[in-house]
Amino acid sequence: MAIDYGTPHAPATASRPHRVPAALRAPVEGRTWREFLYLLTGLPVAVVMFSYAVTLTTLGVGLLITFLGVPVLAGTLAGARGLGAFERLRARGLLRLDVASPAPVRPRRRPGTKGGGGLMGWVAALLKDGTSWRHLLYGVLYLPWAIFGFTLAVVAASLSWTLFLYPAWQWTLPAYTDQPGLQVFGDDSGRALYLDNPFEIGVTSAVGLALVLVTPWLIRGATQVDRLLVTGLLGPSRLTTRVWELEEDRGVVVDTAAADLRRIERELHDGAQARLSALAVDLGLAKEKLLQDPEAAAKMVDEAHGEVKLALKELRDLARGIHPAILTDRGLGPALSALAARCTVPVRAEVDLPARPAPAIEGIAYFTVSELLRNISKHSGARAARVDVWRSADRLMLQVWDDGAGGASTVSGSGLAGLAERLDAVDGLLLVDSPAGGPTTVTAELPWRG
Repeated sequence: MAIDYGTPHAPATASRPHRVPAALRAPVEGRTWREFLYLLTGLPVAVVMFSYAVTLTTLGVGLLITFLGVPVLAGTLAGARGLGAFERLRARGLLRLDVASPAPVRPRRRPGTKGGGGLMGWVAALLKDGTSWRHLLYGVLYLPWAIFGFTLAVVAASLSWTLFLYPAWQWTLPAYTDQPGLQVFGDDSGRALYLDNPFEIGVTSAVGLALVLVTPWLIRGATQVDRLLVTGLLGPSRLTTRVWELEEDRGVVVDTAAADLRRIERELHDGAQARLSALAVDLGLAKEKLLQDPEAAAKMVDEAHGEVKLALKELRDLARGIHPAILTDRGLGPALSALAARCTVPVRAEVDLPARPAPAIEGIAYFTVSELLRNISKHSGARAARVDVWRSADRLMLQVWDDGAGGASTVSGSGLAGLAERLDAVDGLLLVDSPAGGPTTVTAELPWRG
């Protein structure tokens, strides 16, 4: 099967490679100093969070023998969430790490009652909330790592820049102390080694330069651990994120179904229903004239017969638009061939599938190709088009190509944007490559779910 992935199109505003290598510009980049500041401020923040978490958790556990322990623990968890919000803000500002806020605590409402269960419901929801406990755990685990990160950042930065700039400040040692240079070795017998001649000063500066170039990468490595801690403990859990995605997808599916129902109602009202209403009137008039003017009545019946044919065609097209019988009976290959035959642009369809996917996926694939071919007919000005369908691992792949004017995009409000939302609702993907002047290649991925 021939598959055309379209002509690669480079953006007109492609970024040029930087003239200075990353290893040389890293010591003076803003990112390095932001991450250094993050490690520097991390220690006092960690001390506050650790003290808060350990002190109040111990107090709450100790008071569990009385009723006061429960609200104290709940308040501790609420405070931990507040400190976690501050940490996400600090990570966003200094590490450029945008971690979504977890879902707020929602007390479970009892059946037959209004509101959220009052204070006790809020306390119970906090104690059962795993996200709040992860915030508290962050306050305990962050301190040892913050000590390491602070020490690494301060020692590496101060040592590297001190040695690198040694030629600039070496003169201060003999001028203000009794040492000719930086002391490397000394013992009780009076033997000592100083870095005081030009060669030793140069070597010291070279070592410092090497450390200056290495330090940013040490800092970046340390902040990667911070990123993992913030993302893993202070952000929403994977399960919560997946629930949010499913809720959004459900909303898209509901909106799509409602839009389809409105379209069907509109087409029935403006099409077949209007024709059948006019047909009823014409047949009533023909019935009245049947005895008085048989020829006129016969003519009216003949016109009504034509209207019946048009109404049947509209109903047939509408039924095909809902779910074509050929798709159910024969599968995606024959259905797409029939769809291509009705397109106003010559279309070559090639389907290479070892088996049929799930009926729902098959239907989405059919209507995706139908929408893309409709766009080609209306907007592209193409002279030829091609549809390729194949399976890749556990994905159903669709590709629609045309030699039209191009310029298609998935910007908000366009037909392709709505199509992309429909595919995303079933874990699908829509990619559009449509440079100005064409050709246009639209690739869609759907889960197989056979």
